[in-house]
Amino acid sequence: MTDWTEQTARARHWFESLRTRICAEFEAIEREAGSDAAFAYTPWDRETDDGSDGGGGVRAVMKGKVFEKVGVNVSTVGGVFSPEFARQIHGASGENPGFTATGISLVAHMANPHVPAVHMNTRFLTTGKAWFGGGGDLNPPIPYAEDTDHFHAAYKAACDAHDPDYYPRFSKWAEEYFYIPHRGVHRGVGGVFYDHLECPDDAAFEANFAFTRDVGDAFLAAFPPLVRRRMDLAWSAADKRQQLEWRGRYAEFNLVYDRGTLFGLKTGGNIDAILMSLPPEAVWS
Repeated sequence: MTDWTEQTARARHWFESLRTRICAEFEAIEREAGSDAAFAYTPWDRETDDGSDGGGGVRAVMKGKVFEKVGVNVSTVGGVFSPEFARQIHGASGENPGFTATGISLVAHMANPHVPAVHMNTRFLTTGKAWFGGGGDLNPPIPYAEDTDHFHAAYKAACDAHDPDYYPRFSKWAEEYFYIPHRGVHRGVGGVFYDHLECPDDAAFEANFAFTRDVGDAFLAAFPPLVRRRMDLAWSAADKRQQLEWRGRYAEFNLVYDRGTLFGLKTGGNIDAILMSLPPEAVWS
């Protein structure tokens, strides 16, 4: 079996550096709004049944004037899947249940209903195979076509720099994945989503790692301008109600359908970090 230790360490370092840049930008936005809000960083270690080192991560959360609740988590974990869960994971099996996973996951719920909520993650996993996955999607309670176009354009540029087929393929994947079947609605206005971008050799790793870095950079380039564009707009009680109802849909998706939530819970991840994606307040009518 290929030893992916060096590649996992490189991916982890980049995910941590992206976290640092994102948190700094979000704190700068809070200062522009007259707030001194800052991220609180909480390290955690993963417990394993046999007492071996299962890795861990750092949960970063900020609650401010603009970002009602934003979490930026980085984790690097490893171990053995349960036999039942192993059969559901790409490249794993009951006979080969070992894994490593490193990644960054971000969810931002905004105070102003005119500012879109957002989700982004990128990750590198190894089982019997090695692959990258990730993406980002915009979740506005009050959609603006120009915001949607801006967000998609950033991801399209990142995709087109690597493969002209990526954006049509991955934006369609996002549209299909971020869908709530029991409601018959999409979670937001999409973005890109990709998974199982396999790395059978070093050349594929370098190409897919470069693409994944560009996906992370595209998020950092795309989202802060949207926040600044909308964060000072006046909003009504009806706007807030619309936001809270939409957050209920967001919570339903993450608890019922989201793969990342299931993966974290099934592999003994930090519960607070896994569920940081849930909004601070929501309503169901």
